[in-house]
Amino acid sequence: MSKPLIFVTNDDGIAAPGMRALIDVAKEFGEVIVVAPDKAQSGMGHAITINNTLRLNEIKIDKDIREWSCTGTPVDCVKLAVNMIMHRKPDLLLSGINHGPNSSISVIYSGTMSAAVEGAIEGIPSIGFSLYDYSVNADFTLAKSVVKTMIFNVLNNGLPDGVCLNVNIPMIGVDEFKGIKICRQAKAIWDEEFDERKDPSGNTYYWMAGSLRNQDNGDDTDESALSQKYASVVPVQFDLTAHQVINDLKKWKYEVKL
Repeated sequence: MSKPLIFVTNDDGIAAPGMRALIDVAKEFGEVIVVAPDKAQSGMGHAITINNTLRLNEIKIDKDIREWSCTGTPVDCVKLAVNMIMHRKPDLLLSGINHGPNSSISVIYSGTMSAAVEGAIEGIPSIGFSLYDYSVNADFTLAKSVVKTMIFNVLNNGLPDGVCLNVNIPMIGVDEFKGIKICRQAKAIWDEEFDERKDPSGNTYYWMAGSLRNQDNGDDTDESALSQKYASVVPVQFDLTAHQVINDLKKWKYEVKL
């Protein structure tokens, strides 16, 4: 029986320590192929490149696997890998390990999770991983153990069509870790702040920052799980239809006067 084919990508760039940690674990389960951005693409969401060329460059970082850097976004990486590189659809898509969390509303903006969502669109069981630590020197010891558990479960159980998993790992020591919780996405928003500055020519520009404001007191959310030293797992789907509103909208009057 052939080994599972596992595709790995991210949004922090192909040389990011989090991706190398993810690759180390993935190699234990099957044949790994990597296509990842050649530079950081955080916050790109589900963007694709349509007004510029895309380039792939095969590189050698890990002698055991084949890797390509891509000039595009994380979603571009998935599309190119599926259509141009892999000889068959992979058995699993892994994205991450992101430097920084992608819990709650951040899933909308995340390049890491958009790659996983694109995998789900392609019919590939997909998982996005994020560690609650932005540091380039982050300790991925706990994260790698969580990754191993999640890969094992998805390879053995599969995922429903159109669903991927958003996995967030708290920034704690292994001895503090409580376990894994299946959660829902917390209701939260980003309070944006814009730092107004002047360039050397005197022209105004802005640097965006901000902080996440949790508006959800539920104990079944990803934010709650992370605060209690659990890794959170949220099933994510790409169908954005608000199904619960359809029947109410059907009651409106739709007399169009021409």
